Amino acid sequence: MIKISLLTGELCFALLWLLCRGMIWIQQKKIVWKRETFLLLMYVNLAVLIRFVFYPFFTVNGEVQPLIISMNSIQPLRVNLIPLVNILDYDIKREAAINIIGNVCMFIPTGIIMPILYKRLDCFWKVLLAGAGLSLVIEMIQLLFPGSVTDIDDLILNTAGVAIGDGIYKLVYRFIRKA
Repeated sequence: MIKISLLTGELCFALLWLLCRGMIWIQQKKIVWKRETFLLLMYVNLAVLIRFVFYPFFTVNGEVQPLIISMNSIQPLRVNLIPLVNILDYDIKREAAINIIGNVCMFIPTGIIMPILYKRLDCFWKVLLAGAGLSLVIEMIQLLFPGSVTDIDDLILNTAGVAIGDGIYKLVYRFIRKA
């Protein structure tokens, strides 16, 4: 069994990010600081997603519980492929609201940052598909961890967050262009 603390997980992600960016800088023989600033926003966005998706909210003795990878035993896959079945399946309605709002809000920044970074994402549907793809990758990665649930509802809510983020981006962009 492997336990990965939040700090270790975030440090590994940061090192991987810096390694990739460094290789790109070497290949391109230049650094475009404006683009790097927006890429830094995407990095922060992904780091926050990692925190909330892979590490539980509750703490024990004031510490976030580690991510556990178990190679010793086969864990049953926890997958929900039927939309809207488990979305309100909580004992406390407040928890259901936190789940819904959290899954939507978590991906709003993604919908804002993606069209800024990637000029090919020039229409709503492209941004929506890219955001849904990112959410799908996250849901698939969750299959590897015992205790995680891969849920179609999360994919739907995350994609709704991307759509809201893209709408915010387009409103701000139009406002700035008119000014």
